[in-house]
Amino acid sequence: MVGKHGRSGPAAGWAPVPAPLQVYRMTSEQVGGVWPLIAGDGLPSTGAHMGIDYLSGGAFHVDPIGWTLSGIAGVTNPNMMFFGAPGRGKSGTVKMFCLRMMAYSYRTLILGDVKDEYEPLCRALGVEPHAVGHGLPARINPLDFGPLGNDWTHLPRAEAQRRAAMVFARWLLLIKGLVGSQHVPFGPTAETAVGQVIRDLTGYADGADQMSEITIPQVWDALNNPTDELVTDCRYSSRQHFLDETRPMRDALGSLVKGHLAGLFDAPTTVNVDWRAPIQSLSLSRLDPLGDEAVGVALTCLNSWGRAMTQVAEPGDLRIIIRDECWKQMRLGTDAVKSLDADLRLSRRDGCIQAVIAHKPSDMLTVGDAGSQAVAIAKDLMHLCGTKVLLGQDDQIGDELSDLLGLIPMAERIVTDWATAAKGRALWLIGSHVAKVQTVRTSIDIALTDTNDAITTPVADVQAERHNTAVAAETTTSEGSLSRDVLAVARMV
Repeated sequence: MVGKHGRSGPAAGWAPVPAPLQVYRMTSEQVGGVWPLIAGDGLPSTGAHMGIDYLSGGAFHVDPIGWTLSGIAGVTNPNMMFFGAPGRGKSGTVKMFCLRMMAYSYRTLILGDVKDEYEPLCRALGVEPHAVGHGLPARINPLDFGPLGNDWTHLPRAEAQRRAAMVFARWLLLIKGLVGSQHVPFGPTAETAVGQVIRDLTGYADGADQMSEITIPQVWDALNNPTDELVTDCRYSSRQHFLDETRPMRDALGSLVKGHLAGLFDAPTTVNVDWRAPIQSLSLSRLDPLGDEAVGVALTCLNSWGRAMTQVAEPGDLRIIIRDECWKQMRLGTDAVKSLDADLRLSRRDGCIQAVIAHKPSDMLTVGDAGSQAVAIAKDLMHLCGTKVLLGQDDQIGDELSDLLGLIPMAERIVTDWATAAKGRALWLIGSHVAKVQTVRTSIDIALTDTNDAITTPVADVQAERHNTAVAAETTTSEGSLSRDVLAVARMV
């Protein structure tokens, strides 16, 4: 028999005292606090197959709405937020997600492609992207009724009132944002005046059976030339009193009608969008020379118009709404931030996946002064996104990751070290679940989602390549081969 100290003698392993080992007892729930990010079970294999989860060692699938319905890892909403430094594969990851979700009947709407990054993907799928800019025929009316204006005469009274309330609330939120972008306050008195003008112009105040479509210039003109009924209903002492009190608001709206965006968002919509297509894109790259503020105002108008188009979706009509460079819109003021906040809060009701794209978390803090309401709402936006995707960041961003997102040092090093070693690497925060993911792209995926053409190919070559791609798309789409190939790749991968 061998004693508890082993055999005695040279090289026999005998020890005069037991080894100083500390023993701990804990539950499996507590292990994660002692050894965070320890390898565990992956997520269910539903939704888009994006790549490899290095923590679980298995395939990584993305299904935001499925996670929400099942309550996976405490996910309560399907919204997504992507952060990543330029060149780390942020746009490629987003486009890969959209492409592979098409195999599950999801449609993608890009509300403001500010850099034409989605144009090759649209053309490959046989869809011609719409461009908004001076000298182009496309017009967008942000005060469009959308599907809510269909069959108005056949609606029951209660349903008509419900739809009218939804339309007017959306319009008021838009006008608040547009006026606020000019640093003009929009208080209850101004809201009463604009609300009354909207009801008068549409015919709702007179009980009309058919609502009339209106535009921003009509609202501006009605405020510049108020009727006696409008002055009385808004409780102003005289017409001159009304004009004096509403002058800042009218000047702010006038800058949109007569300013640098004149002719783009002040006429009936001329864009015929095929909502059954797998993807639709509205390009704003032609507005880039006008500055970030002009692009932000355009994004605000497009977001309101897009909300109208998707406000009454049929059951099973699932969409991914891409909001690229959202910081340009959010920097317009508190009301612009509130507009984005409302979209994120309504994603569950609308059946949409809202994908917000930014460079770094601190972009949310640049929308206003420190401690302001705009900054407080912008910080809350990150909590309204059940899924956060953190692609590679510089070391200087580490403090932001811990302060704003609550990442531990080990998770920070994944974002600032491991994720910077290759494109498409990211730390996925899905509710309380953490995944260390490498996005995998096929050769066809790379051709459709690569965004380096602008810096690796001469301009003339890029234009020729886009022309050839468009011709090829028109030729093959007639036979349906290209679209079938792309969707087949989405299904296989």
